[in-house]
Amino acid sequence: MSTSNFYYKDQPNASVEAGKGAKREIIGYDHQLMMVKVTFEQNAVGAIHQHPHTQATFVESGVFEFTIGEEKKIVRQGDACFIPSNILHGCVCLEAGTLIDSFGPYREDFL
Repeated sequence: MSTSNFYYKDQPNASVEAGKGAKREIIGYDHQLMMVKVTFEQNAVGAIHQHPHTQATFVESGVFEFTIGEEKKIVRQGDACFIPSNILHGCVCLEAGTLIDSFGPYREDFL
């Protein structure tokens, strides 16, 4: 489990590759909720996938083309999207940026 209830932007957290041109960093989690920061280079792809977790994503920076089910939209800094459980989804980074993802329950596969 997370060792602190606080996250600081200059705190060094281990990041892992999350596909070509993307890095994932776990901010914190417990059994019910996980927050993850994903940084994308321009043209990096978050491959189409699905999982049993409910997901909410906030666009901290950059521009992304998101596909959620049959819907495709461009999202920018300050936008957000909600992804229900088991819905196919993915994104393409149009301008380098960062997404903040929250999952409920937490993603055991990320640990």
